[in-house]
Amino acid sequence: MKNALAAAALTTAFGCGLLHAQQAAVSGIKVDWTKTDVTSNATPAYQVVVNPMLERGAKMHDGSFKAIATIGADYVRYVPWLPYPKLAVAELEPPTPEKTSWDFSLIDPMVEDLMKATAGHSVIMNFSTMPAWLWKTEKPVTYPADPNQVYWTYTRGTDIKDPTYKEAADYYVRLLSWYEKGGFTDENGKFHKSDHHYKFEYWELLNEIDFEHHWTPQEYTRFFDVVTTAMRKVDPDLKFVACASAIPAKHGEMFRYFLDPKNHAPGTPIDFLSYHFYASPSKGEPFEAMQYTFFDQADGFLNTARYVEQIKHELSPGTKTDWDELGAILPEDDDSNHGKKTPEEPALYWNLTSAMYAYLYIEAVQLGVDVVGESQLVGYPTQFPSVSMMNYNTSEPNARFWTLKLLKDNFGPGDRFVATSGGNSDIAIQAIQTSIGKKILLVNKRQKATTVELPAGTTAQAITYTAPSTGDHAAATGRPQGNAVSLEPFEVAVITVQ
Repeated sequence: MKNALAAAALTTAFGCGLLHAQQAAVSGIKVDWTKTDVTSNATPAYQVVVNPMLERGAKMHDGSFKAIATIGADYVRYVPWLPYPKLAVAELEPPTPEKTSWDFSLIDPMVEDLMKATAGHSVIMNFSTMPAWLWKTEKPVTYPADPNQVYWTYTRGTDIKDPTYKEAADYYVRLLSWYEKGGFTDENGKFHKSDHHYKFEYWELLNEIDFEHHWTPQEYTRFFDVVTTAMRKVDPDLKFVACASAIPAKHGEMFRYFLDPKNHAPGTPIDFLSYHFYASPSKGEPFEAMQYTFFDQADGFLNTARYVEQIKHELSPGTKTDWDELGAILPEDDDSNHGKKTPEEPALYWNLTSAMYAYLYIEAVQLGVDVVGESQLVGYPTQFPSVSMMNYNTSEPNARFWTLKLLKDNFGPGDRFVATSGGNSDIAIQAIQTSIGKKILLVNKRQKATTVELPAGTTAQAITYTAPSTGDHAAATGRPQGNAVSLEPFEVAVITVQ
């Protein structure tokens, strides 16, 4: 039944041409349910980057926070970030003996809505953008009066004014106190009351430190020690995520220095390490070629990850790993981010990026990664439109969101990834023993339909999937006939088997 419905939907939506390249059936798959390759530590997650579409009354506000509540994920990474200084920085002007500029009036509503939508689930807070006045710059850094005007050059300077990092620590202590302790006392002894009494489990210190302020390993490690020590005095239970490297392949010196306990103050815990990956095709590359570019670049990232994880296991084996930005960025986003009109993403682009995330999830489990974070919930023209998990035209979740939910609803820590072999390079296949039964995860990495023959003796009870035919809708369900499963281009399917 699933096969017929999918074919009809695809023919209607994209024309018959999409299905004509059906390849030969993938066969020869073997599964040994008695042999566990690895027990999963991995939790599927995502990040929410602050921008004007998350403001109350904005077009995408209601749909986005509804999506957050719907998915019910843990480790939600929340990042007030540099393109909108008034939405990200709570003290934009340096304090004087006469006054301070603390102002949460634009920041609080989004935090409040996030905490309401994520109730019962963990959040990773990351006020990644430090006040510009903490840094040495040739002249004072300005910012737009309009809080919703995008501004890409707020983060400047490579030398901090206070090399003891006490000023920076004081800023983050006051942020944490505002949200966890009902307020804080400012630089002039004045108390600012908030009435917030949230309890955060995680706080990530800064974002993409290889880009933003270009931290050296020595500087960032010292900063981390000073700031986390100060923040733990406010909340002794708070755990910290570190580095958030943009290009981990070029950041080996940082990982090796930061993860070595002898470079930290005695007793400083290193709870989590984080680093990022985005597939990035060349400008002008046809969409048909991107299926190869994305997965080839993903494999390159996985080689880097093996190197980083080896360093971690050698130096700090108790540290967990969060891949907290995984996605793709089309080259047109650069023009869009600077106000130029660009074409919308190709029709199957969202399914391609969904399939890539599902593939990375499988590989993350094999590497022992703890959090597999898709990036990012809300993007739109002028704010990385090709990275969005929401349809910025309809304000409804797109295929990337629904694929994440499909994985989150079916898999999690404690699942046993059992020995799985066979297939070919176009299809990722993994048999998984979950707490509620046996499942097989299939990922079609190519823009062509195919059929996968499950191992002999395997009985498929049900299939849940995201694919071109499901569009911007929740994963569909069906029942395969026999042991052959038909996959649409870039389909992600979970097969429940006996």
